[in-house]
Amino acid sequence: MDFSLTDEQNELVKTLRAVLNRHASSAAVRSAADSEAGYDAGLWRTLAEEVGVASLAIPEEYGGAGFTWFETGLVLEALGYHLAPGPLLASAVLAAAAVLESEDDEARERLLPGIADGSSIATLAWADERGAWSTTGSGIIAVPQSAGTGGNWTLNGSATLVLDGASADTLIAVAATAEGVGLFEVLDPAAVRRINTPAVDTTIRFATLTFDQVPARALRLDAGASLEKIRDIAVVAVSCLQVGTAQRGLDMSVDYSKQRVQFGRAIGSFQALKHRMADMLVQVETARTTAWAAAWSAGTDAEDLPERAASAAAWCADALDAVAAETVQIHGGIAITWEHDAQLIFKRAHSTSQLFGSSRGHRRRLGIMLGLIPEPSAAPAGTLKEKMPTAR
Repeated sequence: MDFSLTDEQNELVKTLRAVLNRHASSAAVRSAADSEAGYDAGLWRTLAEEVGVASLAIPEEYGGAGFTWFETGLVLEALGYHLAPGPLLASAVLAAAAVLESEDDEARERLLPGIADGSSIATLAWADERGAWSTTGSGIIAVPQSAGTGGNWTLNGSATLVLDGASADTLIAVAATAEGVGLFEVLDPAAVRRINTPAVDTTIRFATLTFDQVPARALRLDAGASLEKIRDIAVVAVSCLQVGTAQRGLDMSVDYSKQRVQFGRAIGSFQALKHRMADMLVQVETARTTAWAAAWSAGTDAEDLPERAASAAAWCADALDAVAAETVQIHGGIAITWEHDAQLIFKRAHSTSQLFGSSRGHRRRLGIMLGLIPEPSAAPAGTLKEKMPTAR
């Protein structure tokens, strides 16, 4: 298996670096994170309209570029390196994957073109009140307005940790039904109550969404297997983001070690620090290999995607944690000041290490898939139905 980039992929990375070098400086990133939207709208338009970052994994028949999730991973790695905030993860990964997994071709034709060209910002309301992204349930309950499963539905309940949930104009929700868990398009986004949720990483925006008899349309009702795939795609995307941030931490540490002088020598000349930065390089390169392998599986819809996604999620989160800690240590006291970007890398590491599950949880999931850990006992039948309200 050859993971060397093609000419098109290299050109994509080169273009992204040129754009982000101009528009995602440290000052620009901080200004964007403090803005009302939480990201630079001008930079997003450039990336979406001129580079086409949101269209890469969307098929051409729905207004996309017809590439794969691998190319989207390359974009996220570049954004991770520059710590640039933006709605790509929420809109072009989570929401786009949910719409692509729907059984509603009319919804794909209507929703995906806007996501692809960046004119529509979409998100997926999924995590429950505990902050868990379960593939078998949700903090939202969907009830059909009439008997049967067809027609319109109403949503009640809440979802937490919704990426860019306060500013998204298109909402897709994961909701429990009497028969299982489904994907729903929110028909009246203005009827959803939205509350911003402060995050450790100021470059990532979360919101809590509350639904009270909000009208919705079913995109897919038997969505358990689809949610497994959506979660795998999401954790692969986060892994790519973490690889980029880890590379930034390594580069910053190497540069600083050449500039900082102690005892009449650049600190990078001390053997102890050389060894520590060599270990950081190993963490970055192994994380990149793991993330790219998982992104390749996502892009080719390979059967081994669940195993590779869980492996990448666990390894890349731990690698970024290690690199971020070393970055702070090598920079010393300046690293814990607000003015220095080392604190942004540290916060990105801690924030993303819990996104869509912890590394411990992903290792356990991988162990179950490999037969090393016994599967947990299934929940008693009928439990969800007992909690469901009657249809009106």
